[in-house]
Amino acid sequence: MIDLRTLREDPDRLRASQRARGEDDSIVDSLLALDASHRSALSSFESLRAEQKSMGKSVSRSSGAEKDALLSRAKELATQVKAAEAEAEALAGRLSAAAAAVPNLVEEAAPHGGEDDYVVLEEVGAKPSFDFEPRDHLELGERLGAIDTERGAKVSGARFFFLTGVGARLQLGMLNLAMQQAVEAGFTPMIPPVLVKPDAMRGTGFQVEHDKEIYHLPEDDLYLVGTSEVPLAAYHADEILDAAALPLRYAGWSSCFRREAGSYGKDTRGIIRVHQFDKVEMFSFCRPEDAAEEHRRLLAWEQEMLAKVELPYRVIDVAAGDLGTSAARKFDCEAWIPSQGRYREVTSTSNCTEFQARRLSVRHRGEDGKTRPVATLNGTLATTRWIVAILENHQRADGSVVVPAALRPHVGLDVLEPVKK
Repeated sequence: MIDLRTLREDPDRLRASQRARGEDDSIVDSLLALDASHRSALSSFESLRAEQKSMGKSVSRSSGAEKDALLSRAKELATQVKAAEAEAEALAGRLSAAAAAVPNLVEEAAPHGGEDDYVVLEEVGAKPSFDFEPRDHLELGERLGAIDTERGAKVSGARFFFLTGVGARLQLGMLNLAMQQAVEAGFTPMIPPVLVKPDAMRGTGFQVEHDKEIYHLPEDDLYLVGTSEVPLAAYHADEILDAAALPLRYAGWSSCFRREAGSYGKDTRGIIRVHQFDKVEMFSFCRPEDAAEEHRRLLAWEQEMLAKVELPYRVIDVAAGDLGTSAARKFDCEAWIPSQGRYREVTSTSNCTEFQARRLSVRHRGEDGKTRPVATLNGTLATTRWIVAILENHQRADGSVVVPAALRPHVGLDVLEPVKK
């Protein structure tokens, strides 16, 4: 959540952030009023509590009528202290709930605006030029015996699929390549749980009560994660980390689940937008002052992976109004999809600054001995959607697909050939 001290010292910063996101900035005044009320109530409680302690000592030293008067006052104080404590706790709860509903402070350099107001930072690689009509990934996948959406729908419903034969090998090879790169870069490989408690979801920044994208198991009160960012962020919850050990970097391989509740009618063909997919996710805990530089590192590692699978792509700086609750800034890499004639997101890396760490109570101890929240960052290193871009960009006229050189040792094939029926 946001830092209340920063709110008090520089409320205009939050106002500007809210406006950049297209959100109501009047929440700032509401928070300031709640914060002032809570601090006043807390001060009153502490003052009454101190008087109560002093009164106890006075009673023990008194006698007769004086003692009776002091005892009467002590009873009054006990009632007042109890009421003041209850008021302070109630205001603390209201303040905490209100602060938790406010998204992270947007970095000043992030573009303002909504989904279409991103800034293109760079374009990398040449788009393929075909002397034939390129097929889309689903037609290619079906010819290769790699993708089966028909049976996926039969078994599980719309937006489910089977990866079969070379499709399964391609995904496993791609994710293994990503994990290999992560390990070589110093990440600790992780296979995290994909069912998490509500506190893990809320701590990462999801509003579980209102988010229709999340699968919930009500009998167990557990949530299926849409990204391994969630269990990785909560891995060090309620811990104090050694500052000298930072950054701590983890690479999580998991299945991910999303209801896609708001995407009716979008990307209904193929495997671009699905309910279940696999992903290798980078996650970093670092000192707040190092977060911006770490963000650029994560982006560079994503670009390194895209170069290995030989995809043309662009990097965009996502506009503030399109950022998630936790992100202060986000860079997306979008691969060229020939059948659509446009770029589509294949990686995303977010700098969440101290926002998630405050909610999850992940701190580090500095040289002065004081504890402070760490910064958290995340980034996609490879995911199922990449199969779409790999098949389409590396296809040949006969329906075969050339496997990028870096993937061949992991897939075990140089070329994916159509299956004879």
